[in-house]
Amino acid sequence: MTPAYRLLLCGFLACALAVALLLLRVTAPYGRHARRGWGPAVPAPLGWFLMELPAPLLFGALVLWGEGPQDAPTWILLLLWEAHYFHRTFVWPLRLRGQRKPLPVLVMLMAIAFNTANAWLNGAWLGWMGPGYPEAWLLDPRFLAGVALFVSGYAVNQHSDRILLRLRPQGTQGYVVPHEGLFRWVSCPNYLGEIAEWCGFALAAWSLPALAFALWTAANLVPRAISHHRWYRRTFQDYPPERRALLPGVL
Repeated sequence: MTPAYRLLLCGFLACALAVALLLLRVTAPYGRHARRGWGPAVPAPLGWFLMELPAPLLFGALVLWGEGPQDAPTWILLLLWEAHYFHRTFVWPLRLRGQRKPLPVLVMLMAIAFNTANAWLNGAWLGWMGPGYPEAWLLDPRFLAGVALFVSGYAVNQHSDRILLRLRPQGTQGYVVPHEGLFRWVSCPNYLGEIAEWCGFALAAWSLPALAFALWTAANLVPRAISHHRWYRRTFQDYPPERRALLPGVL
C-alpha cells in the first residue's frame, strides 16, 4: 500500500462520518427533495449516466489491466460490481426519462468525484495493491455469506425500484404511496437493498477499501431514507403509521 493510497483511503473513511452527519441535517437536493438555490441542473437521465460512469469503467480497467493476480474470487467480485453499475449507468437512466426532476450540476459533480475515488480505491486494491485471494477463499464462509448478501440485496433493490417505477405512468412526476413488496414494512427498501449489497461486497472482499465503500453507502442512504420517510408522513395523511424508514420495527 503506497503512502498516497493510504492517505486517500484514510481520508475517504473519515469523510464518511462527516457526510452522514451533514446529510442528517441537509437533505441532498434532488428527486422529491429538489429545491431552488443549488445552481444549474441537467436532465436527470444525463446526470445519472455521467455521475455513475466512472464506477464501472475505472474499476473494470484497474482490475482487468492491473498487475495483480486475477484469481477466481477477484473475477467474481468484478462481476458483482459491474452487475450493479452496468444497471445504474446504462439501464437506470433510460428508465428515468420523463419521470424525474432535473439533477443539480453540483450534486452530479460531487457524485462523479465520489465514484472516481471509490472505484480507484477498490479497483487498485483488487488490481495490484491487494495480496489476491487463494482458491480456498471461494469456500470461505465470509466469501459465501458476502456473495449471498450482495445477491439478496441486489434482488431487493431491483424489485423495489420496479415497484416505484410502476406507480408513475411515463411522463408523469406525481408521487404515490407504494404498498407492494418490502414497502409494506419500510419506506425505502430500495436503499436497504443497496446497503446490503455493499455490505455483502465488503464481507466477500474482506478489504479496507470495500469496508469504506459500505460505510459510505450507509452514510449516504440512511439519512436519505429518513428524509424520505419524513416526506411521506408530511405528504400523505394516511401513510401507514407502523411503517419504518429502513429497518422493519427499528428505524
